Amino acid sequence: MAFEHQTTDSGISLPENAHRELNPGEVYRPILQPEYKFPESTFYSVTLGLLMAIIFSAAAAYSGLKIGQVMEAAIPISIIAVGISAAARKRKALGQNVILQSIGASSGVIVAGAVFTIPALYILKLDASFFQIFFASMLGGFLGILFLIPFRKFFVKEMHGKFPFPEATAITEILVTGEKGGRSAAVLVTSGIIGGLYDFCFSTLHFWKETFTSRVIPFGEMIADKFKLLFQLNVSAMIFGFGYLIGLKYSLIITIGSLLSWFVLVPLINQIGQITAVDGVNLFAAMPPEQIFSQYVRPIGIGAIAMAGIIGILKSYKVIGNAFSIAIKGFKKKKKTTQLYSDEHLRTQKDIPMHLLLVFIFLTILGIFIFLLLGVNITPLQAIIALLTVVIISFLFTSVAANAIAIVGTNPVSGMTLMTLILSSLILTQAGLSGKEGMVSALIIGGIVCTALSMAGGFITDLKVGYWIGTTPLKQESFKFLGAIVSAATVGLVIFILNSSYGFTKEDYVRNQNIFTQEELSSIEKGTASGELLERYTKALNAAEPLVAPQANAMAAVIKPLMSPQAKVDWILYLVGVFIALFINWLGISPLAFALGMYLPLPLNTPLLVGGLVSHFIQKWTKDEKLKNARMQRGTLIASGFMAGASLFGVVGALLLFFKIRLYEFVGSWGESVGAEWLSLAMFTILVLYFVLDTLSAKVEK
Repeated sequence: MAFEHQTTDSGISLPENAHRELNPGEVYRPILQPEYKFPESTFYSVTLGLLMAIIFSAAAAYSGLKIGQVMEAAIPISIIAVGISAAARKRKALGQNVILQSIGASSGVIVAGAVFTIPALYILKLDASFFQIFFASMLGGFLGILFLIPFRKFFVKEMHGKFPFPEATAITEILVTGEKGGRSAAVLVTSGIIGGLYDFCFSTLHFWKETFTSRVIPFGEMIADKFKLLFQLNVSAMIFGFGYLIGLKYSLIITIGSLLSWFVLVPLINQIGQITAVDGVNLFAAMPPEQIFSQYVRPIGIGAIAMAGIIGILKSYKVIGNAFSIAIKGFKKKKKTTQLYSDEHLRTQKDIPMHLLLVFIFLTILGIFIFLLLGVNITPLQAIIALLTVVIISFLFTSVAANAIAIVGTNPVSGMTLMTLILSSLILTQAGLSGKEGMVSALIIGGIVCTALSMAGGFITDLKVGYWIGTTPLKQESFKFLGAIVSAATVGLVIFILNSSYGFTKEDYVRNQNIFTQEELSSIEKGTASGELLERYTKALNAAEPLVAPQANAMAAVIKPLMSPQAKVDWILYLVGVFIALFINWLGISPLAFALGMYLPLPLNTPLLVGGLVSHFIQKWTKDEKLKNARMQRGTLIASGFMAGASLFGVVGALLLFFKIRLYEFVGSWGESVGAEWLSLAMFTILVLYFVLDTLSAKVEK
């Protein structure tokens, strides 16, 4: 039976208790009330969602391979969904837009999993087909969805108000504000334009630098070079908005973790090098702080993330045990219940039945085994070992990915994938798999795991949005598979085409441009080419602009030496991170938030703290609860607008790059000057002041 549209109050808005912890006995009532049915998975929402998945998969794959950043998909898609439904004057579009956004958002997470690992196959001159990319991405996506579903109630319901969910907050604000329109929509649009143009000015136009550092003053340059102490601040409106939504608690924990890496460990490593210098030569003296962090400190962060994940799993053992208990009961005959509004009966709490979930997990695992056996060309025993590696690591890290997104909105998928590659390489070499076959197997395993973790992190955002608004989880879960299939097919095709058109190395780029004949290239490879031909080839290499695929290049660099029986891994660095996570947990501090700070670059963490401090300042400015709530709500709208505008203009910037339109060329060398760096700090200060003043202008509606 279908019911008319109902909301929790006279208007369409989130309930007052949407973002805070519930009092004993208090229940959260979403906008779309559980007792009624609403349009959700319609022809309109599913078709447009699949179209968004195709478009954004192609765009995100290109940006990820070209500049190393997978463009944000979920927020721009939510904006487009609101815009289309408003233009079409579609009634009751809120539930449909959630489904549309959820399907379309599969693009970004599938792409993130694929471009971090799969291009490494081409970089290492290994055979890679469209079907390998497609099945690795699709099966990894399926695994991420299936492993996350048992954790849905824990993260989105039981932990209500305990996690900030910054990205889900922004998406929800966009969808709800777009549905109700009015003054809130004007605030969102205005802040979106300001935040988008602001980020566009430095990212695409290069009017000022993206990162302000202490190197702008001579003293700062000196201590960076001599003592490896360097302060950095990314001036992005998007990251500042994230910080506001995260709040002071988590932004402070994350930033302190980052300061430990950059202000303690990096200079400490340099000083140890100075103390132990042989013949007065310090090996670290010539390294900038960024290089020391990347090579020696980031592995400590990866170890901390891994340990934080294990701690999280141990802490949530009751949730995991309950999920398995429900799964076992699902095979038995269900007993009738007289509770009209128990979780089993509420539309907003219906998941894929646990017995079906187990069947789907079994079929997906079987599909991965067949894919490893036939698609990677390894023995049955090696395929079983590889399968166990995929399943165990994916299951263990699924909650880590979801937890990271719930806290900071950033998924440390590259760090967890790097750990996966290291572990799988060591395991496979012990199973007698090395060389080219070993590298292909390890990278395919890494691709599946990376996609699974990326999907798990992205999907928890969708489910939290649905929980706040009041859509049906069962429908989100069911149609997410369709989005994963379409996105995997699109990204597989795009990577295959881009490799054939551009390549991921300078040599491949030159080869693909057909500048030289096959005979000439062959003579160059054999060392029999003439001096004139070598000169032409060198010039072509210098002018080549391949797709750099930075993450995949890093994975390729790691995997090659590992696929040998004598592989050396700096386990002590990972172990240091393990102990740090343990100590932080004993202090009662979130180990994952702290580990994320240690792993992520400093410039991405400092603006989070600025946003968190502003959030704290707004809350403490007045003791009037109604005024405080009005200001916090307006601040949330502005922060969401900053994130939405920056994401949307980021898509525009990526498209301009795709068509080789470089708008920054007319600014010349200014974009890299000291003046541009000082201007970045000034503009960021103005942005923060605008945010504070606009937020404080909020008034209590009578």
